[in-house]
Amino acid sequence: MGASQPGGPSLPQERRLVTAIPGPKSTELMTRRNAAVARGVSTTLPVFVTQAGGGVVVDVDGNSLIDFGSGIAVTSVGNSAEGVVRRASEQLQRFTHTCFMVTPYESYVAVAEQLNELTPGDHDKRTALFNSGAEAVENAVKIARAHTKRPAVVVFDHGYHGRTNLTMALTAKNMPYKESFGPFAPEVYRVPVAYPYRWLTGADNCAEEAAAQAIDMITKQIGAHNVAAVVIEPILGEGGFIEPAKGFLPRIVEFCKANGIVFVADEIQTGFCRTGQWFACDDEGIVPDLITTAKGIAGGLPLAAVTGRAEIMDSAHAGGLGGTYGGNPVACAAALGAIETMRGLDLNGAARRIGEIMLDRLGTMSEKFAEIGEVRGRGAMIAIELVKPGSKEPNAELAGAVAKACHAQGLLVLTAGTYGNVLRFLPPLVIPEHLLVEGLDVLEQAFAGSV
Repeated sequence: MGASQPGGPSLPQERRLVTAIPGPKSTELMTRRNAAVARGVSTTLPVFVTQAGGGVVVDVDGNSLIDFGSGIAVTSVGNSAEGVVRRASEQLQRFTHTCFMVTPYESYVAVAEQLNELTPGDHDKRTALFNSGAEAVENAVKIARAHTKRPAVVVFDHGYHGRTNLTMALTAKNMPYKESFGPFAPEVYRVPVAYPYRWLTGADNCAEEAAAQAIDMITKQIGAHNVAAVVIEPILGEGGFIEPAKGFLPRIVEFCKANGIVFVADEIQTGFCRTGQWFACDDEGIVPDLITTAKGIAGGLPLAAVTGRAEIMDSAHAGGLGGTYGGNPVACAAALGAIETMRGLDLNGAARRIGEIMLDRLGTMSEKFAEIGEVRGRGAMIAIELVKPGSKEPNAELAGAVAKACHAQGLLVLTAGTYGNVLRFLPPLVIPEHLLVEGLDVLEQAFAGSV
């Protein structure tokens, strides 16, 4: 970490404010946007971007903002990494599409080979490529059902898995994801997750008690023999960067294995070096039966995958998996460039360094501001949960106020959490260290002005 953006536009790696945020040109474009784009598509920060790279995004008014969002963990290698731009550009000149199901091409196969190698476990694997994280999760469920001949799917409180009908059913949070969009897909069941900060009997008891409760509910309310898949994020993203208590995930995996249930790790937000390891499952040695990936896989181009045990992946009949654009050749080329960049720049190491800096600084801030109930996360996937002082009552109002203050001062941050009270930080893994530190300075000033 600390290197300039590898390739792409040579953007000064600095925070620079030349107008109010948003500026006049962005404001004008927002007027056009509101007249043309459906209301249901929201905007976190109403600035219109013209360039981005390294740790900054530059808007139409010439403002340069520090990026602590990475397009929601997508541009981990930067917004214009040389390897991504080069490979995708070369592919664009050759052809943009044939549909892999009609006439295949090598880059799809090469991405599948890379994923089979990189994902946890040394067993024989197969991969299928799709367009989005939600598609990947939905197809993982299809594959698990085909393999087990069972209907039920188990998910966890605070989980997020997408916006399609099935993945809305899998997702825990109603607003804004599910409100008014039902009815949802059947045979989806939700059980407790080991949320250490909010576990009633304390963090020390969390893993054992949460696993016991989850397994008891599955056994009594569903019947383990009816469950096709258990689907969980190793770190729950939209739910608030909740890292399940150590020991919880291994216990769930053990239960799945004993009962012929497909264990699906949703690594869409946590994958590809984000937590300082290739995948968050690596932390406890979890080897999922199926793993879903997207976001950071292709440096900003739409691509997703399901990778897993060959005997499970091959359960679906020929023609049962796919989609017109799944594994698009330009996106596949970008993915190969992104993985090349991750390896070449040791972005796992960069993520760990980001985590060290952020956890240390945020820990110090938590001693100054009683409203910071917990600092948590791994690598470059860090969050703070905000509460009312002297309690654990969620403080969504403060989260919104601090985010707004950060935006005004040129720092892009995101909120999250079932209660809307979490600030999450997902900087690009190539962000220069001086920008990371300056961003934390801005965050601290925003807190001081908001509490």
